[in-house]
Amino acid sequence: MKMNFVGRHMKVFEVIKEMAEKKLSKFDKFFHDDAEMEVTFSMPKNAEKVEITIYTDGTTFRAEEISDTFANAIDRAIDSLERQIRKNKTRLHKKIREEGFIIAENDFPDIEEEDLTSNLRVKTFSFKPMSVEEAILQMELLGHAFYVFKDADSLETCVVYKRYAGGYGLIVPAEE
Repeated sequence: MKMNFVGRHMKVFEVIKEMAEKKLSKFDKFFHDDAEMEVTFSMPKNAEKVEITIYTDGTTFRAEEISDTFANAIDRAIDSLERQIRKNKTRLHKKIREEGFIIAENDFPDIEEEDLTSNLRVKTFSFKPMSVEEAILQMELLGHAFYVFKDADSLETCVVYKRYAGGYGLIVPAEE
């Protein structure tokens, strides 16, 4: 797996890179050699933050953790990524079983199946074209962390959201 280390507003020292490489090498058994991992280090407000993103075969796994040391943040991010990988693996194997293949239950003894739709709530509403500023205002008035709207200029469906670090984000569909 290709590992890429990035320091956001800081320099990533070799000691940190080596420690991260050693801890993250456990993911080599899960992915092909063409998988890419991006590890971003930053130091917001007297803490140490690690963001790990793994890109493989059209699937993205991501974890972000803040702790008192980079080692602790990496350990917590690794735990989070392992949970995500296990859940994804369970979904894939469940789908294969439903399509007619039989997999022995003892092949994956530590994986719990989870019904993600058991607590699903569906909402429908009409989109009114509006500006990004109006969408942020609506989101704030509703007290939500995100808001889906139709952009008045492009007529594309977009999402505004609150960022953890403060401020807002905008998700716009990509041209294909």
